[in-house]
Amino acid sequence: MARRLLGRKIGMAQVFVDDRAVGVTVIETPPCTVVQIKTKDIDGYDALQLGYDEVKDSKVSRPVAGHFKKNGVATHRHLFEIRVDNVADYKVGDQIGVGTFAEGDKVDVAGFSHGQGFQGVVKRWNFSGGPDSHGSKFHRRPGSVGCHVEPGRIIKGRKMPGHMGHRHVTVRGLRVVKVDTERNLLVLKGATPGARGTLLELGKRNG
Repeated sequence: MARRLLGRKIGMAQVFVDDRAVGVTVIETPPCTVVQIKTKDIDGYDALQLGYDEVKDSKVSRPVAGHFKKNGVATHRHLFEIRVDNVADYKVGDQIGVGTFAEGDKVDVAGFSHGQGFQGVVKRWNFSGGPDSHGSKFHRRPGSVGCHVEPGRIIKGRKMPGHMGHRHVTVRGLRVVKVDTERNLLVLKGATPGARGTLLELGKRNG
Protein backbone atom coordinates (compact mmCIF):
# COMPACT_ATOMS: atom_id res chain seq x y z
CA MET A 1 0.00 0.00 0.00
CA ALA A 2 1.19 3.50 -0.81
CA ARG A 3 2.42 5.34 2.26
CA ARG A 4 3.33 8.78 0.90
CA LEU A 5 1.31 11.44 -0.94
CA LEU A 6 1.41 15.16 -1.65
CA GLY A 7 -1.19 17.66 -0.46
CA ARG A 8 -1.79 21.38 -0.24
CA LYS A 9 -2.44 23.14 3.05
CA ILE A 10 -5.82 24.87 3.14
CA GLY A 11 -5.53 26.26 6.66
CA MET A 12 -6.32 25.57 10.29
CA ALA A 13 -9.68 24.98 11.91
CA GLN A 14 -11.22 23.68 15.12
CA VAL A 15 -13.16 20.46 15.64
CA PHE A 16 -14.59 18.75 18.69
CA VAL A 17 -13.14 15.37 19.66
CA ASP A 18 -14.63 13.71 22.74
CA ASP A 19 -16.27 17.03 23.74
CA ARG A 20 -12.92 18.83 23.58
CA ALA A 21 -11.98 21.52 21.07
CA VAL A 22 -8.94 20.46 19.04
CA GLY A 23 -6.94 22.58 16.63
CA VAL A 24 -6.53 20.84 13.28
CA THR A 25 -4.95 21.44 9.88
CA VAL A 26 -7.04 20.81 6.77
CA ILE A 27 -5.07 19.49 3.80
CA GLU A 28 -6.43 19.04 0.28
CA THR A 29 -5.09 15.81 -1.23
CA PRO A 30 -6.46 15.18 -4.73
CA PRO A 31 -5.70 11.74 -6.22
CA CYS A 32 -2.18 11.23 -7.53
CA THR A 33 -1.75 9.43 -10.86
CA VAL A 34 0.68 6.57 -11.42
CA VAL A 35 2.91 7.89 -14.23
CA GLN A 36 5.59 5.20 -14.30
CA ILE A 37 6.25 1.86 -12.60
CA LYS A 38 9.89 1.24 -11.76
CA THR A 39 11.05 -2.35 -11.27
CA LYS A 40 14.17 -3.94 -9.87
CA ASP A 41 14.98 -5.63 -13.19
CA ILE A 42 15.02 -2.38 -15.19
CA ASP A 43 15.66 0.43 -12.70
CA GLY A 44 17.34 -1.43 -9.85
CA TYR A 45 14.52 -0.87 -7.36
CA ASP A 46 10.75 -1.16 -7.08
CA ALA A 47 8.80 2.10 -6.87
CA LEU A 48 5.92 4.08 -8.30
CA GLN A 49 6.38 7.45 -9.95
CA LEU A 50 3.34 9.61 -9.19
CA GLY A 51 2.09 12.87 -10.66
CA TYR A 52 0.37 15.55 -8.59
CA ASP A 53 -1.63 18.63 -9.67
CA GLU A 54 -2.78 18.19 -13.27
CA VAL A 55 -1.84 21.12 -15.57
CA LYS A 56 -1.57 21.99 -19.25
CA ASP A 57 1.48 20.89 -21.24
CA SER A 58 2.63 24.51 -21.52
CA LYS A 59 3.14 24.68 -17.74
CA VAL A 60 6.05 22.20 -17.78
CA SER A 61 9.20 21.80 -19.85
CA ARG A 62 9.00 19.95 -23.17
CA PRO A 63 11.04 16.93 -21.96
CA VAL A 64 8.74 16.54 -18.94
CA ALA A 65 5.63 16.90 -21.11
CA GLY A 66 7.08 14.24 -23.42
CA HIS A 67 7.56 11.92 -20.46
CA PHE A 68 3.86 12.15 -19.61
CA LYS A 69 2.83 11.74 -23.26
CA LYS A 70 5.02 8.66 -23.63
CA ASN A 71 3.29 7.01 -20.68
CA GLY A 72 -0.18 8.05 -21.86
CA VAL A 73 -1.21 10.08 -18.81
CA ALA A 74 -2.16 13.72 -18.29
CA THR A 75 0.56 16.25 -17.52
CA HIS A 76 1.10 17.07 -13.83
CA ARG A 77 2.99 19.87 -12.14
CA HIS A 78 4.89 17.66 -9.67
CA LEU A 79 6.54 14.25 -9.96
CA PHE A 80 7.62 12.13 -7.00
CA GLU A 81 8.33 8.53 -6.15
CA ILE A 82 7.07 6.20 -3.45
CA ARG A 83 8.06 2.71 -2.42
CA VAL A 84 5.32 0.06 -2.29
CA ASP A 85 5.23 -3.53 -1.14
CA ASN A 86 4.30 -4.95 -4.55
CA VAL A 87 4.45 -2.91 -7.76
CA ALA A 88 2.52 -5.66 -9.57
CA ASP A 89 -0.64 -4.45 -7.80
CA TYR A 90 -0.54 -1.17 -9.77
CA LYS A 91 -0.64 -0.10 -13.40
CA VAL A 92 0.04 3.19 -15.17
CA GLY A 93 -2.95 5.54 -14.89
CA ASP A 94 -4.15 4.27 -11.50
CA GLN A 95 -5.30 6.87 -8.99
CA ILE A 96 -4.03 6.88 -5.39
CA GLY A 97 -6.01 9.21 -3.16
CA VAL A 98 -6.63 10.25 0.40
CA GLY A 99 -8.29 6.90 1.08
CA THR A 100 -4.76 5.62 1.74
CA PHE A 101 -5.10 7.14 5.21
CA ALA A 102 -7.59 6.21 7.92
CA GLU A 103 -8.73 7.88 11.13
CA GLY A 104 -6.25 7.29 13.91
CA ASP A 105 -3.21 6.89 11.63
CA LYS A 106 -0.02 8.73 12.52
CA VAL A 107 1.39 10.90 9.73
CA ASP A 108 4.72 12.69 9.23
CA VAL A 109 4.26 16.03 7.46
CA ALA A 110 7.17 17.77 5.70
CA GLY A 111 7.21 21.15 3.99
CA PHE A 112 8.77 24.61 3.95
CA SER A 113 8.10 26.72 7.02
CA HIS A 114 6.58 30.21 6.81
CA GLY A 115 9.15 32.67 5.44
CA GLN A 116 9.93 35.69 7.64
CA GLY A 117 12.33 37.51 5.32
CA PHE A 118 15.47 39.27 6.57
CA GLN A 119 15.30 39.76 10.34
CA GLY A 120 17.52 41.16 13.06
CA VAL A 121 18.91 39.33 16.06
CA VAL A 122 16.05 40.32 18.40
CA LYS A 123 13.40 38.55 16.33
CA ARG A 124 15.61 35.87 14.82
CA TRP A 125 17.51 34.78 17.94
CA ASN A 126 15.44 36.32 20.74
CA PHE A 127 18.17 38.76 21.86
CA SER A 128 16.99 41.07 24.64
CA GLY A 129 18.38 44.22 23.01
CA GLY A 130 19.52 47.37 24.79
CA PRO A 131 17.76 50.08 26.83
CA ASP A 132 14.76 51.81 25.25
CA SER A 133 15.30 55.09 27.11
CA HIS A 134 16.30 58.35 25.40
CA GLY A 135 20.00 58.77 24.84
CA SER A 136 20.74 55.10 24.41
CA LYS A 137 22.35 54.30 21.09
CA PHE A 138 22.02 50.55 21.53
CA HIS A 139 18.49 49.23 20.99
CA ARG A 140 18.18 46.24 18.67
CA ARG A 141 21.75 45.85 17.43
CA PRO A 142 23.71 42.59 17.77
CA GLY A 143 26.55 44.14 19.75
CA SER A 144 30.20 43.14 19.54
CA VAL A 145 30.88 40.26 17.18
CA GLY A 146 34.65 40.50 16.65
CA CYS A 147 37.59 38.67 18.24
CA HIS A 148 40.20 41.47 18.63
CA VAL A 149 43.46 41.00 16.72
CA GLU A 150 43.64 37.21 16.93
CA PRO A 151 41.99 35.51 15.06
CA GLY A 152 40.72 38.81 13.63
CA ARG A 153 37.52 37.42 12.15
CA ILE A 154 33.97 36.51 13.12
CA ILE A 155 33.74 32.95 14.41
CA LYS A 156 31.52 30.62 12.35
CA GLY A 157 28.11 29.98 13.85
CA ARG A 158 27.75 33.44 15.41
CA LYS A 159 24.09 34.44 15.77
CA MET A 160 23.67 37.28 13.30
CA PRO A 161 20.90 39.02 11.35
CA GLY A 162 19.81 37.14 8.26
CA HIS A 163 17.15 35.20 6.42
CA MET A 164 14.56 33.69 8.76
CA GLY A 165 12.11 30.90 8.04
CA HIS A 166 11.42 29.09 4.76
CA ARG A 167 13.29 25.98 5.87
CA HIS A 168 12.35 22.42 5.04
CA VAL A 169 11.05 20.98 8.30
CA THR A 170 9.17 17.84 9.31
CA VAL A 171 6.48 17.50 11.98
CA ARG A 172 6.24 13.88 13.07
CA GLY A 173 3.38 11.78 14.36
CA LEU A 174 0.32 13.96 13.69
CA ARG A 175 -2.88 11.99 14.21
CA VAL A 176 -5.49 11.77 11.46
CA VAL A 177 -8.76 13.15 12.84
CA LYS A 178 -10.90 12.80 9.72
CA VAL A 179 -10.67 11.57 6.14
CA ASP A 180 -13.12 13.03 3.59
CA THR A 181 -12.75 10.96 0.40
CA GLU A 182 -15.56 12.83 -1.40
CA ARG A 183 -13.83 16.20 -1.11
CA ASN A 184 -10.26 14.81 -0.97
CA LEU A 185 -9.61 16.36 2.43
CA LEU A 186 -7.35 15.13 5.21
CA VAL A 187 -7.77 16.61 8.70
CA LEU A 188 -4.74 16.32 11.02
CA LYS A 189 -4.50 17.21 14.69
CA GLY A 190 -2.05 20.05 15.28
CA ALA A 191 -0.11 22.46 13.10
CA THR A 192 1.87 21.76 9.94
CA PRO A 193 4.70 23.74 8.30
CA GLY A 194 4.07 26.68 6.01
CA ALA A 195 1.36 29.17 5.16
CA ARG A 196 -1.90 28.51 3.34
CA GLY A 197 -1.26 26.92 -0.03
CA THR A 198 2.04 25.29 0.99
CA LEU A 199 2.81 21.98 -0.70
CA LEU A 200 3.20 19.25 1.93
CA GLU A 201 4.60 15.73 1.86
CA LEU A 202 2.43 13.28 3.81
CA GLY A 203 3.95 10.02 4.98
CA LYS A 204 2.14 7.32 6.95
CA ARG A 205 4.13 5.97 9.89
CA ASN A 206 4.55 2.26 10.40
CA GLY A 207 2.69 0.84 13.41
